[in-house]
Amino acid sequence: MTSDDLYLPRGTTASAEYALDIRPEHAGWTYSALRIVELSPAGSHTFITGNSEWIVLPLEGGCTVRIEESEFQLLGRDSVFAGASDFAYAPRDARVQIASGAGGRFALAGAKCERRLPARYGPAPEVPVEQRGSGTCARRVRNFAAADVFDCDRLIAVEVLTPGGNWSSYPPHKHDEHRPGEECALEEIYYFEIEGPGGLGYQRVFPSRQGGADVLAEVRSGDAVLVPDGWHGPSIAQPGHTMYYLNVMAGPGEDREWRIRFHPDHTETTGGHR
Repeated sequence: MTSDDLYLPRGTTASAEYALDIRPEHAGWTYSALRIVELSPAGSHTFITGNSEWIVLPLEGGCTVRIEESEFQLLGRDSVFAGASDFAYAPRDARVQIASGAGGRFALAGAKCERRLPARYGPAPEVPVEQRGSGTCARRVRNFAAADVFDCDRLIAVEVLTPGGNWSSYPPHKHDEHRPGEECALEEIYYFEIEGPGGLGYQRVFPSRQGGADVLAEVRSGDAVLVPDGWHGPSIAQPGHTMYYLNVMAGPGEDREWRIRFHPDHTETTGGHR
C-alpha cells in the first residue's frame, strides 16, 4: 500500500451513514474496522453486526444502545479529552440500534470474529487508566478494551492522550509477524482528534520489510492512519494541543493478545510503548 492509502484525511472515507467508515475490504486486510456515526438530537442509527464484533464508544455525548433484547444506557462524555467513557459490546450476528436524545458522535470499533460472545456494558469507572512514560514522552492510556481487560473474540482497542509537545507510541514498535511469546500479527487503525482550534500532530510508520508501510502524516481531528505492517511511532503532539487517538486492532492469532517488538535502534528508557 502507498502512503496515500495509509493516511486517510477527514471525510475521505465518509459514507451515507458514517462520517468515517474504514472496513477491512477498504483497508486491504481481513479483520479491523472503525466507523464513526454522528447523530442529531433525537437521532438514531441501526446496523447489523454481521460477521464482526463491535464496541459502541461515545466520543461526544451519550446514547442508548439496544442489542437484540438487551439495552444499555451510555452516559458518554463531553469530549474525548474529558475522561474515559462507558461503552457497550455488541456480538456478531446481532441487530444494534444507537439512539441519542441530545445527539453526539459515536465510534464503532470492530473486528471480524468467529465466537459469538454476550452483549455487555463496560462502566467508565472500571476502565484502567495508565500513566506511561516520563518527561516529553509522558502520556495517558485508557485500556478500555485491552486484551487483558475486557473480553472480546479478536477486537483490541485503547485510547491514548498525548500532552502538547510530547511524543507517544514510542519507541517505534511493530506487531506484523507471528512469533510465539514475542510478537503477534495485528492490523491497526489510528483515529485522531486534536484539542483546540488549528491543532495538529504527526504520525510516522516506516518499513519493517522491503516494500512495507511507509508514511509520515500531518494529522488533524477526524483523520486516520492505517498500520497494516511496519514500525510505527512516534505520534507527536503540537505544543499547546493535546493529541487523542483511538487504536483499533485485530489479527489472525489463535490467542487474543498484544505482543510487540521494539525497533532495535531505540530503547525503552522513555517508558515503553503507545
